[in-house]
Amino acid sequence: MRTGLSDTVKAGLAALLIVLLMVGSVRNGAATEPVVFFAAASTTNAVTEVASRYEKLGLGTVRTVYASSSTLARQIANGAPADILLSANQSWMDYLAEENKVSKGSQLDFLGNRLVLIVPASEQPSGASPPWDNLGAFLGPGRLAIGDPSHVPAGVYAKHALQKLGQWDALADRLVYAKDVRGALALVERGDAAAGIVYATDAKISRNVQEVDEVPGASNLNIAYPLAVVAERNRPEVTRFLDFLKGPEARRIFSDFGFTSLVKPPAPASATN
Repeated sequence: MRTGLSDTVKAGLAALLIVLLMVGSVRNGAATEPVVFFAAASTTNAVTEVASRYEKLGLGTVRTVYASSSTLARQIANGAPADILLSANQSWMDYLAEENKVSKGSQLDFLGNRLVLIVPASEQPSGASPPWDNLGAFLGPGRLAIGDPSHVPAGVYAKHALQKLGQWDALADRLVYAKDVRGALALVERGDAAAGIVYATDAKISRNVQEVDEVPGASNLNIAYPLAVVAERNRPEVTRFLDFLKGPEARRIFSDFGFTSLVKPPAPASATN
């Protein structure tokens, strides 16, 4: 007999918790509602910096919520009061679109990333590329950490890459799954895994891991982070924050954290005589 809560109930409870947190965090007398920004866990540091800069400029207030793209999508599907979603995977955005949970015409590919192999920073770098046709030998007795490929975008990308390299089946007993990409990063940071496959941006923000090599063929996986406004949440505050996200200041911050901007900057205005 099952005694655990269903995924639907869990998502509903999570959405309720977010509502309570929002109610408690709104300042008395605030002129406008805060923008609630749901963002994939791998964007945590960059998005936090962007939101902080937005608020310091006096443009508005942003409430950020970070989790795996699957968790965020399920929460939105169950009524979580998000205004904007930045997903690490197009499939979850498509899922919400099919459920009519995102505003039509608001979707766009926003950020790009790379997939890399990492090891603990304490490891002595060899200077040579790992044997991608025999990762088991590279791992020794250790394990390889990745995001859970059943729902974590970085894990899905890692699985596809390992399959293309002919290593997926060979490493079946050596893989350890994390609930999101930051979880995979943490496993390597603690030394609980000999290596991990994460986004380049995750490796960049950690002093406890080192990037060994970019995963071969991962550039062909078209790693893109789609952005969209949640259905019926398009209001002036949301539009203002979206404009900031697409603008030069936010683009610079995302670039500093290793992301590639997939949004073309607006063309300069034509000079007039």
